[in-house]
Amino acid sequence: MINLFKRLRGGIHPPDRKQMSAEHPIRLMPFADRLVLPLSQHIGTPAHTVVKIGEKVLGGQLLAEADGHFSLPVHSPTSGKVIGFEDRRVPHPSNLMAPCIMLEVDGDHRAVEQQGFDDFEQVPKAELLAAIRSCGIAGMGGAGFPTDAKLKPRAGSAIETLIINGMECEPYITADDRLMREHADDVVAGARILAHLLDNPGRCLIAVEDNKPEAIAQLRQAASGSEVEVLELPTKYPSGSEKQLIQLVTGQKLPTGRLPSDIGVMVQNITTTVGVFRAIKHGKPMGARVTTVTGKAIANPGNYKVLMGTPVSHVLKETGYQPELSSRLIMGGPMMGFTITDTEIPIIKTSNCVLAPTQDEFGEVDTPQACIRCGRCAQVCPMQLLPQQLYWYSQSRDQDKLQRYNLFDCIECGSCAYVCTSNIPLVHYYRAAKGDIRNRQQQQQAAAGAKKRHEKRMARMAALKAERDAKRKPRRESASPDAGKTETLES
Repeated sequence: MINLFKRLRGGIHPPDRKQMSAEHPIRLMPFADRLVLPLSQHIGTPAHTVVKIGEKVLGGQLLAEADGHFSLPVHSPTSGKVIGFEDRRVPHPSNLMAPCIMLEVDGDHRAVEQQGFDDFEQVPKAELLAAIRSCGIAGMGGAGFPTDAKLKPRAGSAIETLIINGMECEPYITADDRLMREHADDVVAGARILAHLLDNPGRCLIAVEDNKPEAIAQLRQAASGSEVEVLELPTKYPSGSEKQLIQLVTGQKLPTGRLPSDIGVMVQNITTTVGVFRAIKHGKPMGARVTTVTGKAIANPGNYKVLMGTPVSHVLKETGYQPELSSRLIMGGPMMGFTITDTEIPIIKTSNCVLAPTQDEFGEVDTPQACIRCGRCAQVCPMQLLPQQLYWYSQSRDQDKLQRYNLFDCIECGSCAYVCTSNIPLVHYYRAAKGDIRNRQQQQQAAAGAKKRHEKRMARMAALKAERDAKRKPRRESASPDAGKTETLES
C-alpha cells in the first residue's frame, strides 16, 4: 500500500461525506410526466431523429439513430408519446442549449421485446461491438465517449491491462459503490465481456478504494474462480482519474497527447461495465442510470435509479429538496461538478450525482484575493504541473506559454483550487483558456482548409486555362496573316 501511495504524487484528502447516501439501497425514482432526451449524451455528433411528433413509442424503442462513428443512438426510456423537438438547456458547465426530444410518459411502462446472447464467447466480436453500439452504451463516469469506439484500439496497440474503475474518489458520490455492492455479479460479468473483446489482456482488474470494504467483499466473492482480480487501493483524491489510476496500478505515466491504449492499458467505468453486460446479456439499451442525490438540503438522500431525461426538478421534488437550506445546486461532485442554474435540465448518461449542500457544508464563496505565491497548488497537483504559472498565462491569454506549460495535461480535478489560500477559482481559468485555444485551433484549421481549397481552385483554373490555350493555339496559328505564305525566290 505504501509503495502504491508513492506512485501517486500530489492529490488531497477532502472530507468524503459519503455516509449520507452510501448506506441506503438503490431505489427506483418515480417516473416524471415528461422526459427531456438530448440527442447528444456523449462526445461526438448528435443522433438523427427517426420518430415524428405525435408518434407513440415503447420503452427501449429507437428514437434517434447514430450519425457517424462517434455518435450513439437514443432510445425511449419508457412508453409514451413524442410531443416535440426543442432546443433545451442540457447538463454542461456553460449552460449549453442542445436539441432534445420531448417525451410524454403514458404510465403504462410497456417495452419492446429485447434479446441478448446467452454465451458471448460464441458470438463474433464484431457482432458484440455492434450490440454495444446499438444499445447506446457510452462512458458513464467522464466525458461519455462511445464504448464501442473505445474498445477498438489503434492498429498495433495490444491491451495488456484492463482496469475497471471503481475508485469513485470524489466526495459525496456513492452511485458506483452501491452498484458494486448490490450488483457485483453484473460488474464481474461485464468485466469478462470487456476482457474477451480486448483479446483477454494479461490482467483484468477491478480497482476500488479501501474506503469501500463492503463493495470489495462482494466483488471478490463474485470474482472467485474467474480471471478477474479485485485490487484494493489507497483512498486519495483524485486517484480515480484515468491517468492517475493507470499510474497507480501499473506504475506507467501516460505521456502527453497519448491514449491509454498506446501503452497497453484500457480503463472502463463501473456503470459502463454493467451497461455492457446488460446490453450483451439482455439486449437492454441505456435507458436509466443510478444517480446519487445527496447533501444536507435533501431530506431523503440516497442512490436512485433514474430514467434518462428526467428533469432535475423532479428528482429534487421526489427526494425532499429543501431550497431554503441549500446554498447551491451542483451536477456532479463538489470538486469536478458544476453549478446548476436551471433545474429543468435532464439526467443524462454521465449524471452521476445531484448535490444540494447547505451553507455549513460548503460555506460562503469567499472573494478571490491576489496570489501570494505560496506554492500549495503545485504541491497537490497530481499531474505535476505549475498551476500558478498557468493561472498567470490564463489571465494574460498567452496561449503559446499555456501550451508550453502543458495546460491540456490538466485534468480539472480542482485540487489546486481546494488548497488555494487566496480562494482563486483556478480551474475556471484553465477551462476558459482551453476553450480559447480550441477556438483558435479550429479557426486556424478552417483558415488552412480555406487556403488549401483556394490554392486547389487556382491550380484548377490555371490548368483549365493552359488546356484552353493549347486547344486554341492551332486555330490562332492558322488564322495568322503569315499563315500559308510560301517563300519565293526571285531571279
